[in-house]
Amino acid sequence: MLQNLPFELRIGWRYTRAGRSTRRNGFISFISGVSMLGIALGVAALIIVLSVMNGFQKEVRDRMLSVVSHIEIYALGGAALLDPAQTLLQARAHPQVVGAAPFIAAQALLARGEDMKGVMVRGIDPALEPEVSDLATPGQQAVLRQLQPGGFGVVLGAELARSMGVHLGDVVTLVAPSGQVTPAGVVPRLKQMTVVGTFDSGHFEYDSTLALVHWQDAAKIFRLEGPTGVRLKLRDLHQAREVAQDLSRRLSGELLVRDWTQQNRSWFAAVQVEKRMMFIILTLIVAVAAFNLVSTLVMTVTDKRADIAILRTLGASPASIMGIFMVQGAMVGVIGTGAGLLLGLGVAFNIDVIVPALEHLLGATFLPQDIYLISRMPSDPQQADILPVALISLLMAFVATLYPSWRASQINPAEALRYE
Repeated sequence: MLQNLPFELRIGWRYTRAGRSTRRNGFISFISGVSMLGIALGVAALIIVLSVMNGFQKEVRDRMLSVVSHIEIYALGGAALLDPAQTLLQARAHPQVVGAAPFIAAQALLARGEDMKGVMVRGIDPALEPEVSDLATPGQQAVLRQLQPGGFGVVLGAELARSMGVHLGDVVTLVAPSGQVTPAGVVPRLKQMTVVGTFDSGHFEYDSTLALVHWQDAAKIFRLEGPTGVRLKLRDLHQAREVAQDLSRRLSGELLVRDWTQQNRSWFAAVQVEKRMMFIILTLIVAVAAFNLVSTLVMTVTDKRADIAILRTLGASPASIMGIFMVQGAMVGVIGTGAGLLLGLGVAFNIDVIVPALEHLLGATFLPQDIYLISRMPSDPQQADILPVALISLLMAFVATLYPSWRASQINPAEALRYE
């Protein structure tokens, strides 16, 4: 089978696996194997780290979107929508929208005894909230149904309830930001609320600051005529930016349309920067391993000077000699990259098994649940990351072969055979 291949490929492959004839050839083959191993480990490290970073981003994003909707439509200035029913109807007409619900968003103080916390109050419609929020799971729907208009009940984030020391059935006081004007001056508007339940989204920022009430109760407390916005859920959350731009043109009235990427822009930008920097840093590992090929090929060229001279006298062109050693370097790059892909993907797809096994073996916990948002190591290998890693590794290996191969093609046969 190999006999049908061009002689550059045959000889290049023969040099790649050489090493059993002499001690010097064995050393060259060992260095070649080390280069392969270095490329494989570098590629595997890149794939594993990028997959874990993708997994963390996905986990945090999913937990965030259990509280934050894909798109939110606001009335300007925090005022009530002029026609909430019309806005809901127009939003639902978009083919990407699968759920819509009105809401009221306002800031307030929540007090219990001498303890006081700043909270984000969200007035919701318990009947429509399951359409737009993952908080309204079957277990939580029973809690949300406790929010009856006129009952002035409140559902608190688990961290908020814990920090204030409140439990189911306790009474807390909601302090509205705008006061009530009386003959004695401006008096804060207070309303006693009954804690009817708690929720746990797994995201500390929302679990420690968010309070859910019925939107009609919120309208009375904050003196609004109706909902201040509409929350939407989409078929594809990755289309949120395009859908938001489309809705801003379709909707009537002066409305502000924001998608979930705008609401948490700084966090997602920071994650992307970290991922980009990790890619650059780990690529240097692949670069070091790839350029080890330079020393390997230089040693091979020095060792094979007599072979090169004989091939030249038999009619081989400089380009053919150069091709032989480029094939040898390319073989090392291809084998190393392939092994790295297999190792990296094997670890990335089984990290949920490997990490618990390591924790059990070492008696340690890598992700304490009381510190991190999640207690397991997530992994999400993506083709958009894996293909560039493989291509960059192959390109570096190819570039590393150019100089030694060119040097081999410039060997003078007469000079090489003088002392043979």
